[in-house]
Order: sequence, then structure tokens, then C-alpha cells
Amino acid sequence: MEIKNIRKNVKMPEDMMWLVPGLQVKRWFALIFLGSILMTLGVLILFDIKPIFYTMEFIRNVAMNISTEWVAFGIVMFGAGIFFKGWQKTNLSMIEGSDKHSLLEALYRRRKLNRGPKIVAVGGGTGLSMLLRGIKHITNNITAVVTVGDDGGSSGRLREEMGILPPGDIRNCIAALADDEDLITKLFQYRFKSGEGLEGHSFGNLFLTALCSITGDLVRAVKESSNVLSIRGRVLPSTLDDMKLVAEMEDGRIIHGESNIPEAHGKIKRLFTDPQNCRALSDVITAIKEADLIILGPGSLYTSVIPNLLIQEISEEIAKANAKKIYVCNIMTQPGETDNYSVSDHVNALISHAGGRRIIDTVLVNDFLPSNMAKKYEQSGSYPVKLDAENLRRTGVKVFPKKLIEDSKEGLVRHSSNRVARAIYYWYRREMKSEKGLFRKEAEKQACLK
Repeated sequence: MEIKNIRKNVKMPEDMMWLVPGLQVKRWFALIFLGSILMTLGVLILFDIKPIFYTMEFIRNVAMNISTEWVAFGIVMFGAGIFFKGWQKTNLSMIEGSDKHSLLEALYRRRKLNRGPKIVAVGGGTGLSMLLRGIKHITNNITAVVTVGDDGGSSGRLREEMGILPPGDIRNCIAALADDEDLITKLFQYRFKSGEGLEGHSFGNLFLTALCSITGDLVRAVKESSNVLSIRGRVLPSTLDDMKLVAEMEDGRIIHGESNIPEAHGKIKRLFTDPQNCRALSDVITAIKEADLIILGPGSLYTSVIPNLLIQEISEEIAKANAKKIYVCNIMTQPGETDNYSVSDHVNALISHAGGRRIIDTVLVNDFLPSNMAKKYEQSGSYPVKLDAENLRRTGVKVFPKKLIEDSKEGLVRHSSNRVARAIYYWYRREMKSEKGLFRKEAEKQACLK
């Protein structure tokens, strides 16, 4: 952690940790100190005690024997020390029972993360929640744009019975962005194993459904639940329309419903929505316009990432945005959705469903696989997504390879949220630095021409 690292590198008393740069408290110490002096001075003048006269007389008399500079310095330091200690002890007594170092750490982290880049993450499913777990350690300025096409499991039942948008993916994102992630995840993911009408439902889905009934719509429900759980950033549904996914297969079949598409076991020709012209949430459009960085994926290509791009306003704004844009490609193919897909196939599918618009600058791909990869992947028909650099080059999208998986003795292939987040942030900083260099060279060139 940052505060701990500072203490290791620089030896200083614990009380002095309040003066670490970035906490934004020193300025308030100074303000309180100045205010206290002015109030005291005013009271003394009010009672005709003539504080300035007597103080100056005292200083003049002392100055006859001691240097004035040393007297003034001693008084200031002594007064500041007493005031600072009193203020500190007062505040610590108010938060008695809490961990002082945790408080400092939280304050330092919050100030630092509040200055982080504005990131919009677009997707759904477990891929988006995985990404958010890592990104929240880089910035607090996160907007997660979540697909609402889910029609299976608990979300599908609530959608059918209560007439609300599916809360499942939104629930996962809220849990991922919570400070106390472990507890919130356990609570939100808890599924009732018995009970008439309750069996199979997760607590998080029921919680959001209840809030939706109380507040009147899902957006307000998500906002209120985010406030209660003190999450970093915000979670937004891509649309409030009752969007359902429809897939046209290459053999001519039309498959309705997100949960049915992977079960069709065919190659998807195109994906579209019912109704066709779903409207984007206005807050989503604003977030995309203001973003510094837009991330697509990872996650199920056709049922988590692409559904958001089928909303025309979203794909248009992503294409027009000045933000850096990166797609996190899946590591393994998904049976029933992306059988035999390469990296370029993933990218081409995204671009074609976004109306041919340029929505990606770079694709982030995993470049490491365990030598003892678990046999269950091959048994289920899932294989590593191959990087076909030549085909990818034709799309105009750059490739950024990095090790993205967690270390696993069992040969499991899982994205590491920290590695993915660090890789994305490294790429973003590199691109920004490169862009500044180009601007500087162009400015110098224009200056020479003049």
C-alpha cells in the first residue's frame, strides 16, 4: 500500500505521517491555525487588553537580550506544535476504535484515485466484473456500461415475473466495485436453496428488484444501492428498453433469447435486438463523450460485449470519442459462440456489429498459456484464441500482447484482474506520452515554419 511504502522508504515518526503529500490536510491545518490566531487577537482587542502593544513590548524587551528572529521562530514553532497535537488528538478521539493507519491509507488512496483517468468499461457477464476489480485500484472515475439482454436464470425469472430489466450483470459489477468486495460478493451472490418462489434467486437480484420497485426505475435503484455500498465509480445499464437478443445463424435459423444462442451450436451470422432501435441511456452517452479511456470486453463476444454496440448511439459515440480505445480479447474460444475464432475474427465481429465504425485502437491479447493446460477445455470444445497478426493488420487495429492470466498449478486459464488492469493502464500511459510527443514535434515544426 502507498502509505506503508512511504514509511518503509522514509523514516519518520508516526504522527508526521499526517504530513505526507497527497492527503490534502496540511492546508486545512494552516487555515485552522490562522483562524484561531485571528479569533484570539480579536477577543483581546475587544476587551482592550492591547495584545499587539504588550506583545510588541515583550518582544522588544526580549530582543534586547536575544535575537528577535530566534524569539519569533520559537514562539511560532511552539504554538504550532501545541495546536497540531491538540487537533490530532481531538480527531483521533472522535474516531476511537478505528485503525489510524487504515484511515490514513483510505484518505491517501481516495485522493489519489479521484485524480485518475475517466474510464468507461463496456461489456457484461463475469468478464466485466473481473475487469472492474482491477481497474478500481487505478481510478475512482469508472463508468461500467452493462448489457441488459440476459434472459436466463434468476435474472430471466425476475424479468418475466416482475417486468424489470435483468439485474444479474449489474449486481456483479456493483459487487466488484465495492470497497469490502469479499463480503458484498458473498452477500450479493448468495442463492436461496429452498423456499417457494425464492429457490434459485440470488440475494443481489432480489435486492435490486426491491429497490427498483421503491425508486421507480432501475437506474435510480442502482444509484441508491451504489451509495449504500460505497462503490467506486458507477454502474449503468446500456438502455432502459426491454431489449432482447436475436441471432441469425449461417444455416438460416433465427434464435431468440441470449440464453438460447450458445445452445444453438451453430455459427452466428449476425446479431440484432428486438426491438431494433433501442435508445441509449443519456448518462452512458455523456460518460463516453467525457472518457479518457474506453475498454471493451473481455467476456462473451456475442452475448456480453456486442449487445451494447447494437445500440446505435453507443457505437456512434465510441467511434467519435477522443478517448483511447482498447479491446480485451478472450483467451479461450467459447463453445456455441466463437468456435475456431481467432483474434481478428473477434475484432471483425465487433467492428461489423458497430456498423463498420472504428471503435478500437488496440486489442490486448494474452501471450502466455500454462504448459499443463487442463484437459477440461479440450473436452468442452474450448481452445486458445489464436493471434493471426497478418489478418489483424488488415483491420488497422494494433496488437498489445501481455501475460494476462493468473498463475495456476492446475492448468486453469483465468484472467487476472490485476494483470489486465496494469496492462491496460501501461498501454494508456504509453499512448498518452506518445501523443504528447507528437504534439510537441508538430508545435516545433509549425514554429519553424513561421
